[in-house]
Formats: sequence, C-alpha cells, structure tokens
Amino acid sequence: MGSKHSENGQAESGVAADDPAKVRNIVLVGPSGSGKTTLTEALLTATGVLPRAGSVTEGTTVCDHDPAAVRQQRSVGLAVAPFLHEGIKVNLIDTPGYADFVGELRAGLRAADAALFVVCAAEGVDAATTTLWAECAAVGMPRAVVIARLDHPRADFDGELALCQAAFGPNVLPLYLPTGDDGLVGLITQRVFDGHPPAVRDATQAELEQVADARDALLEGIIAESEDESLMDRYLAGEPIDTDTIIADLETAVARGSFHPVIPFCAYTGVGIQPLLEALTRAFPSPLEHPVPMVTDPHGKPHAPLTADPNGPLAAEVVRTAVDSYVGRVSLVRVFSGTLRPERQIHVSGHGLADRGHDDHDVDERVAHIYSPLGAGLREVPYCVAGDLCALTKVGSAETGDTVSAPEDPILMRPWQMPEPLLPVAVIAKTRSDEDALARNLSRLVAGDPTLRMDRNPETHQLVLWCMGEAHADVVLARLRAGGADVETEPVKVSLRETFAGPSRGHGRHVKQSGGHGQYAVCDIEVEPLPTGSGFEFVDKVVGGAVPHQFISSVEKGVRAQLARGVQGHPMVDIRVTLVDGKAHSVDSSDAAFQMAGSLALKDAASNGRISLLEPVDTVEIRLPDEHLGTVLGDLSSRRGRVLGTESDSDGYTVIHSEVPAAALPRYLIELRSMTSGSASFSRGFARFDPVPESLTAQFA
Repeated sequence: MGSKHSENGQAESGVAADDPAKVRNIVLVGPSGSGKTTLTEALLTATGVLPRAGSVTEGTTVCDHDPAAVRQQRSVGLAVAPFLHEGIKVNLIDTPGYADFVGELRAGLRAADAALFVVCAAEGVDAATTTLWAECAAVGMPRAVVIARLDHPRADFDGELALCQAAFGPNVLPLYLPTGDDGLVGLITQRVFDGHPPAVRDATQAELEQVADARDALLEGIIAESEDESLMDRYLAGEPIDTDTIIADLETAVARGSFHPVIPFCAYTGVGIQPLLEALTRAFPSPLEHPVPMVTDPHGKPHAPLTADPNGPLAAEVVRTAVDSYVGRVSLVRVFSGTLRPERQIHVSGHGLADRGHDDHDVDERVAHIYSPLGAGLREVPYCVAGDLCALTKVGSAETGDTVSAPEDPILMRPWQMPEPLLPVAVIAKTRSDEDALARNLSRLVAGDPTLRMDRNPETHQLVLWCMGEAHADVVLARLRAGGADVETEPVKVSLRETFAGPSRGHGRHVKQSGGHGQYAVCDIEVEPLPTGSGFEFVDKVVGGAVPHQFISSVEKGVRAQLARGVQGHPMVDIRVTLVDGKAHSVDSSDAAFQMAGSLALKDAASNGRISLLEPVDTVEIRLPDEHLGTVLGDLSSRRGRVLGTESDSDGYTVIHSEVPAAALPRYLIELRSMTSGSASFSRGFARFDPVPESLTAQFA
C-alpha cells in the first residue's frame, strides 16, 4: 500500500478489500501513554505503509495529525490506519486514551469487530480500562492484550501480566514470553523470535524448562474453551495435541470473546511485531463473524436482518465526522452490508437528538469519490464492501451516527450509546462577526461530535457548551477560534426561581387618560406560598361583580405575565393568587387595563411581603471504588449536598445517591476525577428548586 500524498493532503490511491472474510477491523484501547499510537506506526512501518514511524505528515504522526493533538501532546480523535498482511486488510482504529475523548473511543468500538487493549509494562491497569473491558465483555466483543513499552526503565512484564489477569480475568494468558534479550519464545510453537527482523529458531531445552508452567497454563486455558470435549481428557492423559488443533481452538475461543491472548511488544526493539501481525490476521474475527446492528426503516418499522454481504442492501454508518482544512467535511463510514460505490446516490438518515443540537433528517445525496483514510491522508478506492471502512467527502448532511443506505431502500440503524457531557462551559463572542462565525462553526462541531451538547439558556442568556472535560473543552474552543470565532469563556450561571416566603396582599391600580380615551382597572389580590413543585394557582373570590366576569381572566393573564418576569429577574413559582376585590369603569375598563392591574398587584404584593430565591437541586449518583468513599462523602457535605443512601454494585464499586445544588456542580467532573484518580463517574438530573440559604442569598443577587 502506497502512502504518497498530493499537495492537498490526499494520497493518490489505496487498496480496497473485495471480500469481508479478508478484513479485520480492530480498535486500539488503552490509557494515554500506554503506547497505542507508537504500536500503530510500528505495524505500518513493518508492513511497508510508512517508510518510518511518524512520516505521514511533517512534524506529526499518522494518528496524531490534529493540531489539537500536537498542542496537548496526546491523541484527541479517532484515526484509522489500514495495512495489508498476507492478503488480509487490517483497519487499525487508534482511539484516544484520555477520558475526555471517550466519545471517539465509543465510535471506534462501533466501527470495530475486536478490541486490542494496550497497557504499558510499567503503569498497571487503570480503572477506566477495567471498566471498558467489562463493557466489551458485556457485548461479547473479542479482546486481546498487548503489554507494550518493554523498553521502559521500570518495565515488568510478569508483574503487568498479573495485574491484567487480576483486572480482566483468568482467561488472559500470554502466547509469547520475553526472553530478556530482545526476543520472544512462542508458548504454542515452542520457537524463539530473536531480534528484528526476527531470526526464528527452535527453543533450547533450558528455554523450554523456563516457560513450561506458562505453556501448560496456556494449553489448558485454550483446551478448556474447545468445542471438542475429549481434548481435555487426551491432554491430561499426556497425549500430544497437534499444534494446528491448538491454534484452531485458540482462534475460535478468541472470536467467541471467551479467551484473551497476551502479546509482549516493544516498538523500539521491534519485539513482538511479527507475532502481533499474525495474531491480528489469524486470531481475530472477520466482519462475517460480527452481528450487524439492528435496522428499521426511517419511520421505525422493522426491517429484515442484515448480514455482511457485499451483494446485500446497502447499510453503512457514519462513525465520525470531521472537517479537513483542504477537502472540507470528511465522514468516516463503516459499511455493514452491501457495497458503497462512487458516483451513486445515497440516502442519509439521522436520529433526532434535539437536546444536543441534532434534528431528524432524511436526505438523498450523491457520493463523488470514496477514499481509504490513513491519518490525515485520503487515498481513493473504487468501492467499499461490507465489513470495510472508508471515508466520504462533502456529504453535507452526514453527522456522526447517521445511517447511509440506498435511496430505494432507506434504513436507519440503532445508534450506539454515547456518554453524557457533564462539564458546562459558557462562551461569548467578542464581536458581531464573531457571533456569526461562532454559530457557523458550532453547528459543524456539534454535527461531528455527539459528546458535545449546546444549550442556549433563555433565562441566563448564556450559550453553554457541555463538554466531557477540560481537555475536550480546550479542543472545542481551539477549533472555534481556528474557524474565525474569537470567543471567551465566563462563569456558568444557574437558572434561579422566586417565590413568596409568606402570605402577602397587593393592590393594582391602572388609571390613565390619553387622547380622550381612558384606561381604568383596579384589583386586590392575596398571595400565599405553595409547596415546592406545586406551580401556580389562581382563585377568583370576587363578590358582587366588583370585577366584571369578562375581566377575571385578564387579571390572571397579567399575573402570569409578571410571574414569568419575576420581581427580581427570575421566574416566580409555587404560589396561589386569590383575586378578592376590584373596581371597573363602564366605559374605560378593558382587557389590557386589567392585565396591567394584575401585574401591578403582584409587584405590590412582593414589595409588601418577603421574596425567597430558589436554586436548582440535582440528583447526583456517583460510582466509585470503596477506598475513595470517605473523601467523596466529605466533599459532598462541603457542597451542601445531601446523601440519600449508598449501595454496592456487582463489580465491587459503591454507588452514592445524593442531592446537590446545581451551583456547586459546574466543575464537579474535574474535581471528582482529581479526588479519585479518575476512577469515579457520576450522573446528574434535575430534581427540584429549593430555597437559597439566607447566608448565600447575596451570592445569587
């Protein structure tokens, strides 16, 4: 596969797979610094895609080509790196390891058929990686482990392997063991790979004795997963088991997601490259073994199940949308069924996510060209069959998560679950032209990033971007500024409410003469507070027709209008207003006059009584390891939080159920991560409005 690029960043040509059985889609998973990007580039170099690691674009790497990645010194977006090995096309999907970019990771999981977990030989296994392993296990995704960075000064392969087994389970077993001198010994084949490129030889008797226990454990683990129930009896009886049989059972167990091989790897010395290439192409499943997501028609009616058939109905999904400085919008697409061809009409169907700025859409568009992506480069291909990945350019309606199908048979795929953004960032444009650029760029960013939510708050008059964390917010702001929008941030405000702290009375008098036409309306009201969440009640107790019947509703309209405005600038809630008296004029009274009188009466009642500010309170559920429980409970108390209870879940974590004022939560995501070393997560939802403590009222004024 060539990687020659034209001046606009596109490569001349790529290789398209013509059979789903010859495709492997593998997502790389692991924390920042574990070595995913380095591993990707080592494999690309070993297979001839790159002349050397980091050589796709000057000053960047094949995976970290985004300017934001260069600035933050870590991956911030998903990147695809395809290569060929022994006739198999492998699409490596490199994903960010930092928690803020979990949306990119989940997109990579959707596009893949298997996951390769990369852990550093000197860093252990963090809680986020363990959680993700459990998520993959829940859906039966095949997984393997690479213990990378063996050249690290503190590298400890055996120790890291033990930590992986403790975190991931006992069926995590090595296929190879390091020899200690830039080599590996294969536990199944009993052959040694020395150096890079490796010189292959038979293991010595001393080497075989050193790995005998590990080999026995591996064979027992593989045979235990075999569909041949007699194999274990034969093995325990001392009967030699054919190597090809063991390898076939290994491949079956990995594809089923019940066995997880471990491979040592070092990009610097080249240790593990050839074994890893063999595992990727032989042990991992093809798209034919991966179920296609459920589909319906655009109206939600059932559609016949699909398979990875290149001749079947076209069913593809936009797993990521981004904007390239040269070619504009680029959509990474996974084809699940059928074949995507250039110069054809396609149908783009999108799910409505109104709370995140996405609307339902069904649009026919034309595909001009199809590309195979390699980092920032695009190499044109003649088609993309079921199971393969490709990139489309200038498909204007395509958003992340959209379904691409044939216009004559439009379908909609069930979307994958995306995490909720929990860090609010209020942004303001410096000038009117910046406001236009902000609106233009935001719509593009929201379309490509389902983890970014936009909220225009009509009460606080703020534009709030909900992000996954500080690093995510930094990337979003940088892209807005790069698009010509000079923006600043400001503290996030919470939406307050007002209510009456006790009973009061109000008098509203609107009497006016103008141009020979008069306005006359007088009303008297009584106001009393109601329990939280009761809303507004209006009661008519006028006797003797003091306020004519046709104007009773006018008074209520005026009161409601004033409630929406409040008396201190916040909507007023949870009160009962009783109209008790009033006066009217046979000629000059009108609907408008009594609306004004009702409004004035409520203002007067507020001036005669005492107004209480109400703040939003959220329900907050926190999931965390037990060792951080005391710290987090103490912190909740400092935020005026109220703990409702705790419970243990099946994974050994504790879940805290609490209620916390929203004013104490804007940066809680960052602070919770800091308190728990990134091992805790939380969710929040609106509960109700509660009175602001008198000692804090001045802060909300």
